Amino acid sequence: MARQKDVGAKPRVHRFAVAVGELALAPATRRALRAGKVEKGDPVAAGELAGLLAMKRTPELIPHCHHVPMTRSSVEIRPTPRGVRARAEAETVDRTGVEMEALVGASIALLTVWDMVKYLEKDARGRYPTTSLGPVRVTVKRKSGPTEP
Repeated sequence: MARQKDVGAKPRVHRFAVAVGELALAPATRRALRAGKVEKGDPVAAGELAGLLAMKRTPELIPHCHHVPMTRSSVEIRPTPRGVRARAEAETVDRTGVEMEALVGASIALLTVWDMVKYLEKDARGRYPTTSLGPVRVTVKRKSGPTEP
């Protein structure tokens, strides 16, 4: 039998999580990103928005996740020497954490960038010899004491 963990008896506390991940890209793709020459549009803007929207849908994507009403969330994508880096922040006052929301936000942001530049990344055989995603990991997890109901 599958079921969610019962968090009903846990107190509501302030919770905050940050997840980061990286997408390695070919030099030509990095140049196209910097020059704004990607056919599908701006992968950074699209990736940030997609990551933010995905964070709100985390319980639909991961079966055992509880619905967590986030009080604040953000996704930022920045260039790196090897590609791009996504940073997703999630915050709530609830009975369970927002690590999964942050991980989903960073992951979907990077997958969106990959989707938008994949035509630049493919080799002659249609493979992705340079492109790689990861690691995506939680870098910050904080919670404070109980709050008033």
